[in-house]
Amino acid sequence: MPLTTTTEMLKKAQEQGYAVGAFNVENMEMAQAIIGAAEELKAPVILQTTPSTVRYAGTHLYAANVRALAERTDVPVALHLDHGDSFALCVQALRSGYTSVMIDGSKLPLEENIDLTQQVCEMCSAAGIPVEGEIGRVGGKEDDLESDGGYTVPEEAVRFERESGLFSMAVGVGTAHGFYKEEPRPRWRG
Repeated sequence: MPLTTTTEMLKKAQEQGYAVGAFNVENMEMAQAIIGAAEELKAPVILQTTPSTVRYAGTHLYAANVRALAERTDVPVALHLDHGDSFALCVQALRSGYTSVMIDGSKLPLEENIDLTQQVCEMCSAAGIPVEGEIGRVGGKEDDLESDGGYTVPEEAVRFERESGLFSMAVGVGTAHGFYKEEPRPRWRG
């Protein structure tokens, strides 16, 4: 089956009430194992690469590997750039055949994050590729960056979504990537 976009995959999951696993892959063997597990479970899956991963092999190599594996399976597979750290890297991922990209401008002031995310959204929308953005900070270790995290301001998130044109959004709610130093304290507004 050809690679699918996260748009199709996540809309179906939302409609039918299930989650889709997203896993960072750093080599062909990891991609094979993850897709093999998805086949056993008959579950869609998102394989993702990070900036540090593609620094040593490039987006073309990862896209070719994942595309070849996806074509040999019956489960939906998407290829996502996770925490893309520049417009240029998002361009590379798009040109290589990624079916979803994340631009992480969360370290930037809100206006600059909106502008950067909007630029990536405009570029990707022409190809039908969804874009994820981030506002606030998810703590812990992600890729080769470590952050104390912080909470997303809900009003800023509404503005970010409205002005940037993104498909999905990563927000800081008190959780962290990786291992917790102390018990997480998510904040939910209902």
